[in-house]
Amino acid sequence: MLRRMKDLKSFAIQAKDGDIGQASDFVFDDKNWTVRYIVIDTNPWLPGGKVLISPIVTGQADGRCKKIPVLLTREQVKNSPDIRMDEELSAQDEIKYYNHYGWPYYWADTGVWGPVTVPQDLLHKQLDEKMALTQRANESHLRSVKQVSDYTIEATDGGVGRVDDFIIDDEPWVIRYMIIDTGDWLPGKKVIVAPPWISHVDWKNSKVYTNLSREAIKSSPEFDPDNLDRTYEAELYKHYGQQNYWWC
Repeated sequence: MLRRMKDLKSFAIQAKDGDIGQASDFVFDDKNWTVRYIVIDTNPWLPGGKVLISPIVTGQADGRCKKIPVLLTREQVKNSPDIRMDEELSAQDEIKYYNHYGWPYYWADTGVWGPVTVPQDLLHKQLDEKMALTQRANESHLRSVKQVSDYTIEATDGGVGRVDDFIIDDEPWVIRYMIIDTGDWLPGKKVIVAPPWISHVDWKNSKVYTNLSREAIKSSPEFDPDNLDRTYEAELYKHYGQQNYWWC
């Protein structure tokens, strides 16, 4: 199901034996545009703490009860590796995290989640960790959603707004769209673009460059959070002359 990340921040995170906190941020892979970790603010259960939860151990988000189940106990979460979230999350941090739980590495294959489509299926796979370690020990493509919020959006012919939010598919935890607030250029209008329509990101200067013109973005179907369905997506992809991702 497609969900806005801002909405998910209001969801309680529920371990097997009780709530552990609330989502405060998300860490995504800027190569595959996939959410790798949910950053959990554990107050008041674990005062002053923030922990990482991988989608490998999350169940289906419950929109009615506003909960995301986690297939770990509170004790397991409490004893998770101490990784400081005020610093860039490195590949070594990921190795430390995955080794702690004994999970196979998602980066040991070419797919978004390695050899599987849905992150939870990694729990059923046995991979050669040494191969993954030598291939990726010094690489990292991880970014914080909080970090990227408010980045400037550049069309092929000029500025067009700023990053407002992201929309994810909460089964494979893939980022499907970036929500653009067009601000003063198109007051009150929000539009969305898919990662394949982004040419590159200038992380140093906080800018996202699209391969779309300002006019194409201006005339695109307006984003309505209450009307995000296949019909709207098909209209959006048709507008940009792109193939729908679920047909690929």
